[in-house]
Amino acid sequence: MPRVLDLWNRTSALPQGRRVFSLAFARKAPYFGSVRPTFIELRPNYAELEIKKRRSVQNHIGTLHAIALCNGLEAAMGALAEVTIPSNKRWIPKGMEVSYTAKADSDVRCIAETDPEQWESDDPDLHVRVKGVRKDGTVVIEGTIRLWVTEKPAKAAQPAG
Repeated sequence: MPRVLDLWNRTSALPQGRRVFSLAFARKAPYFGSVRPTFIELRPNYAELEIKKRRSVQNHIGTLHAIALCNGLEAAMGALAEVTIPSNKRWIPKGMEVSYTAKADSDVRCIAETDPEQWESDDPDLHVRVKGVRKDGTVVIEGTIRLWVTEKPAKAAQPAG
């Protein structure tokens, strides 16, 4: 079981466990801390977190800033990739295409999804579906984050000594 999924499984059922997991995840990639993600659900091929609407992530019209939304989507995608990727592979983000479809005038849930067969393909270009949904169910941002997924290089033999 991947380490991130193991950590999620151990902490999420505890009181304040989701908060503890979310803080630990954001420390691993410090920029995610700017949106203070709170993970709601995490399993292979699915990640969901929430970004609270607060002043530090708002734009000039009082809605969640587009880049804050993208940071939330990337955090969800990164968690999904960590708990889904086969142990013999590695990933890196390659690009993101999103459309802003409505004002983000409430807290937003950021969701990332893949299908199991995507991770079994020999094609290194893997597309993660992402979307942000405000409290009333309206999708405020949606798109794709493209990953480059390749085999991990063979480890060099350690010299005897």
